[in-house]
Amino acid sequence: MKKSILFSAIVFMALLLSSCSSEQSDGVNNFRIKRGTNLSHWLSQSEARGEMRRLHIQEDDFERLEKLGFDFVRIPIDEVQFWDEQGNTLPEAWGLLTNALNLARKHNLRAIVDLHIIRSHYFNAVNEGDKAANTLFTSEKSQQDLINLWYQLSDSLKDYSNDWVAYEFMNEPVAEDHEQWNQLVAKVHKALREREPNRTLIIGSNLWQSAGTMKYLKVPEGDKNIILSFHYYNPTILTHYGAWWTPIGKYKGKVNYPGVLVSQEDFAAAPDSIKKELEPYTKEEWNIDRIREEFKDAIAAAKKYDLQLFCGEWGVYEPVDRELAYNWTRDMLTVFDEFDIAWTTWCYDADFGFWDQQRHQFKDYPLVELLMSGKKLEEKK
Repeated sequence: MKKSILFSAIVFMALLLSSCSSEQSDGVNNFRIKRGTNLSHWLSQSEARGEMRRLHIQEDDFERLEKLGFDFVRIPIDEVQFWDEQGNTLPEAWGLLTNALNLARKHNLRAIVDLHIIRSHYFNAVNEGDKAANTLFTSEKSQQDLINLWYQLSDSLKDYSNDWVAYEFMNEPVAEDHEQWNQLVAKVHKALREREPNRTLIIGSNLWQSAGTMKYLKVPEGDKNIILSFHYYNPTILTHYGAWWTPIGKYKGKVNYPGVLVSQEDFAAAPDSIKKELEPYTKEEWNIDRIREEFKDAIAAAKKYDLQLFCGEWGVYEPVDRELAYNWTRDMLTVFDEFDIAWTTWCYDADFGFWDQQRHQFKDYPLVELLMSGKKLEEKK
């Protein structure tokens, strides 16, 4: 009996120690990532509440992702799901988030908590003609409100191991001036570091986390627990073919990849109303070399600061011809692996995804096989 008790105590202590951060002597934690996906349209960009929201992501989803070979997830969350308009917390969403983080750890998946949309900033407001709704970069109060949201998130999540949970404090910032974003980065970074000195923070570039604006990003110096993030959906005529919410999605003609995306013949047959958006795709070739070229500023920034680079969103809309989608995906994966870029697809089970949550089956298993064909995470020994 004593041996059994002693053995149980040893096991308990081992589990306790394994849940703690294994930070190195220089304070750098072990939050290491390579292949992931976004659990989107659940705690973000969704009107579902109650049972429908509770049932949307379950343990079998985390188990499935682990078995497939993913090593982490990005979990977008929205202010409106976690706080009401008076700033009071909405307990159910908080419970769903912490349960998701527990399940992710159980199934060996690291997790990024991504504050996706807040009341003072929506990344698509400009495109939807509601630019005035974004007060974040012109209001000190809005900026302090953002910091306060993260104070509360930190209070709730700080006990999770730095090796397993990271924070992305803003999704796709859209500031008129790059320096506005840089100043906000410095403010939020300082506030979070006072609470959590060694938590991994994901920091993206201005203007929808574009790879091309990474060169303007000022990263807090000397902090190695930062991962730089960009998003990539180019060329949109391919990745967003048929997407009703974009002007280019109205194009119904043929698309090619690799090569010149739209032929002169298909351009001539297109409606006049979209020819302005369509014309650039009739002149330039798109291929793996173009992808490398468009990534270069992001790659250079990661090298400059000696930080990991992460593509937090990339993917192809469901109606896109699958062979074209696979060609583009294959090129993306090749470049990711060449430059050791971690990634999360957009997304797991929504309109860019590979899993059908309603029917509980894969809707594009060949895509999953392709995603898992690249390099996997190599843990430090």
